[in-house]
Amino acid sequence: MVDILLGLQWGDEGKGKVVDFLCPAYQMVARFQGGPNAGHSLKINGQSFVLNTIPSGIFREHCKNLIGSGVVIDPAKLQIEIEKVKAAGAPVEKNLLIARKAHLILPTHIMLDAAQENAKGTAKIGSTLRGISPTYQDKIGRAGLRMGDIHEKDFDKKYQLLAAKHIQMIEALGGNTEKTETEKAFMEAVEYLRAFQMVDSEYYVNDFIFRGHRILAEGAQGTMLDIDYGTYPYVTSSNTISAGACTGLGISPQKIKHVYGVFKAYCTRVGSGPFPSELDNQAGEDLRQKGGEFGATTGRPRRTGWLDLPALNYAIMLNGADKLIMTKADVLCGLPEVDICTAYKTANGLTDKLPYDLCTEDMQMHLEKFAGWDDSLHQAETYNAAPQTFKDYIKFIEQSCGMGLTAISTGPEREKTFFME
Repeated sequence: MVDILLGLQWGDEGKGKVVDFLCPAYQMVARFQGGPNAGHSLKINGQSFVLNTIPSGIFREHCKNLIGSGVVIDPAKLQIEIEKVKAAGAPVEKNLLIARKAHLILPTHIMLDAAQENAKGTAKIGSTLRGISPTYQDKIGRAGLRMGDIHEKDFDKKYQLLAAKHIQMIEALGGNTEKTETEKAFMEAVEYLRAFQMVDSEYYVNDFIFRGHRILAEGAQGTMLDIDYGTYPYVTSSNTISAGACTGLGISPQKIKHVYGVFKAYCTRVGSGPFPSELDNQAGEDLRQKGGEFGATTGRPRRTGWLDLPALNYAIMLNGADKLIMTKADVLCGLPEVDICTAYKTANGLTDKLPYDLCTEDMQMHLEKFAGWDDSLHQAETYNAAPQTFKDYIKFIEQSCGMGLTAISTGPEREKTFFME
């Protein structure tokens, strides 16, 4: 049986903490898409970790952690990440599995990413410049290299051919073609990763399910960044929605039982693109500072805004989410008033659906206002102990979404989470 956990907004919803919290009920956590553009943050025993490629169950002794076929891997960055979690005591050699069909990010992919982004000028997407898009481009173009290729005798030849193709493209874009030390680090990391367990993940995962084990499929980025259904073209290069777990892990839809949808009590996004509920003012800056809203991977300041219910309900629909988890409710503590975007104002009136032209039209938000809540939420160990104004806020969200929340996170630590009745 497979449950899926993913983000219902523009990423950065706190998925890493929730995966770590739920992990005791599962025997495997499997990443199914994305790459080192993800930054899943965990706080364990007072120590903070940011995981980019390794699944968020890596600190659990009992749990296998699979980097699935739909993920793109930067060997040099993965080596650094492995060494960091090993130093913290994670059982990496025993519990980390890598899919042979996962594609490799080459140093020239990263260079090409920068050249393509610079060539866009003022129309930049806001890429993390980690080589994600060029790697997926090669995957779709049937030109990529995969993890399984590093064990082949002709790997170096394949590498050089693909890198030469990238150099030509970079030169045509007027980009920098100097590899400096990146190629050396890449090759050393490839040699390092040859010692790790690589699997035909589709067989491994399905056999795991057949033997009665439970798998939690961990999504990266967020629904609103999905390549097909996000705010295109300001999106990532993979399918971030629940359907992506089937292709990214090699499982059929019948194997999926529950879909956990994670969302913040407010909204954030990084980079360019539409953000109807954005607070581009001092209130937004205050929210950014209080919530620590800076990219876990890039350090870039995140744009902030009120909770967007049309976007949230759109994401619930696309994913078939049947379990909702709210994070960062504590960040809103102390505000005299909290707003929720319930609809968009368009030329044709109010709508609670995402318009096709969301990226080209200036959408204004229609807001519902709620009384804020005090810092007593920090001490609440159950929902019943939470302030009444906070409960009113939650009740409105539940009614709007047509389902109750499963859990609420009120801080980054594992224990700062309570399940609803």
